[in-house]
Amino acid sequence: MSRRPVIRKAPRGTMQLLLLACSFALAGYAGVRLLADDWLGVALWFVGAALLHDLVLLPLYAAADRGLVRVFGAAGHRDRTMYVRVPAALSALLLLVWFPLIGGQVDRRYRMATGLSADGFLARWLLITAVLFAGSALLFLLRLRSRLHRSTKERPPVAH
Repeated sequence: MSRRPVIRKAPRGTMQLLLLACSFALAGYAGVRLLADDWLGVALWFVGAALLHDLVLLPLYAAADRGLVRVFGAAGHRDRTMYVRVPAALSALLLLVWFPLIGGQVDRRYRMATGLSADGFLARWLLITAVLFAGSALLFLLRLRSRLHRSTKERPPVAH
């Protein structure tokens, strides 16, 4: 009769602690590499980005979201706001990340660094935004159809 060895698993908290320590080490390494060349420029960019977000962008998208909730809430369909929020948030994130290329502000630098043209970023962003909203609308219609189909199945038959 052979006995199988007992394999002890590490406690869940230990694995989380190890992953957290690794992520801090990676972030520290990236920070040291980033700040090695132009630490003042990076610090100014970071502070400027935080201020721009907190003082300009946050009030703008909070107001837009409040308006969206008010419109859908008045119609009695507040649960449908997610079909607009998600594609709008993803589109805004893409705009934020690629804004210099979408706005055509770094065409020369981009061409010199990559050898490629920066033309077409605006058209691609608009196309991706359209696909995101179309996909959200399609998902909404499929769920609405499923809900309508389910509600008609649950109805008792009409007696003649």
